[in-house]
Amino acid sequence: MKNILLIVTNVDIYASGRFKTGLWLSELTHIYHSAKEKGWNITIASPKGGRVPIDPESLKPMVLDKITKGYNNDPDFMKELNHSKNLAAVEQASFDLVYLAGGHGTMYDFPDDIHLQNIIRRQWERSKMVAAICHGVGGLLNVHLANGSYLIKGRSMTGFDWFEETIARRKKEVPFNLEAAIKARGADLKKAFIPMTSHVVVDGNLITGQNPFSSKELANVLMKILEH
Repeated sequence: MKNILLIVTNVDIYASGRFKTGLWLSELTHIYHSAKEKGWNITIASPKGGRVPIDPESLKPMVLDKITKGYNNDPDFMKELNHSKNLAAVEQASFDLVYLAGGHGTMYDFPDDIHLQNIIRRQWERSKMVAAICHGVGGLLNVHLANGSYLIKGRSMTGFDWFEETIARRKKEVPFNLEAAIKARGADLKKAFIPMTSHVVVDGNLITGQNPFSSKELANVLMKILEH
């Protein structure tokens, strides 16, 4: 029986107020579904706890896959999602995997959250798995290890890149350039050959997915590693 912590955002709007944002739903549902099928313990948590907004862009027909659509229409799942635990409340708990789901909302409440940083550092220093997808990798940016270095320094990883931000038409909305920030921390950013296609990077206990289209592959990779 594995224990999995899935961390999601509480932020529902860009600083400009022009667009709604939040969790990119498929980046949660695929890992949730895979873990649920195995009967593993799943905890959904967010910086503030409670309600988790869903990015309306992630519910559009073109990107809403069958699994995600099912969970979006599942009142029990939505109730669980909107009663997310506060990160402070799970900071001392033990997990086999800590997973940071994405969505543009995470760019506001993940990078500087002390509880999130403590959870990731503790997980990493116990040689346990840390995974993140898309904008969720922003939660790794400011995690320092005991020796003071950035966790992602010298690591191979991926995340939503600046060209994909252009495609998403959110370059003028986001609070920072995620690709540039990852590189500034000394990480080796790997990208899919074709933007907006699935891409997963495994570097020891750090497993990252580039974009929403990586959700299924990332979940499959994580399940295989956790089982073995």
